[in-house]
Amino acid sequence: MNGVTIRQAIESDIDSLAEIVKKYRDFQGVVSQDIEEIKAFIRERIVKSESCIFVAISNATGAIIGFIQLYPVFSTVSLKRQWLLNDFFVAEEARNSGVGSALMEAVIEYFRGNAKGFILITEKTNAGAKRFYDRYGWKTDHFDFYTYFYNTSAN
Repeated sequence: MNGVTIRQAIESDIDSLAEIVKKYRDFQGVVSQDIEEIKAFIRERIVKSESCIFVAISNATGAIIGFIQLYPVFSTVSLKRQWLLNDFFVAEEARNSGVGSALMEAVIEYFRGNAKGFILITEKTNAGAKRFYDRYGWKTDHFDFYTYFYNTSAN
């Protein structure tokens, strides 16, 4: 896509990446946020190679305007790595401009042939996300799986 560069995040991106992660967390309803805590979290993921973060950078401003963060999981059945697409966000001012598509295409190309596939969870009410993922060939509803979550923070 013209006007945007997609690449993996590096340590020098931490400060600007933290700003868009804060916007993402605002969007997700997180009320109390500490930017230094966000930076530390991102730094740890990058330094320890615990996730793979792709950023969309505006060629006009140099600002990070979107990101995708994936975490590795493994499949013993296929003996391959899978990736959990946990975070995907495009700044409001950059939405519907192809930034999300550019990020998704870069991620798919990067992992093509090197992973079993991707897993993601989104709210059933998020019709826009469903349309977006459907366009990229993500499959749902034909698998006979339940998604469970155990909240270790609950009393």
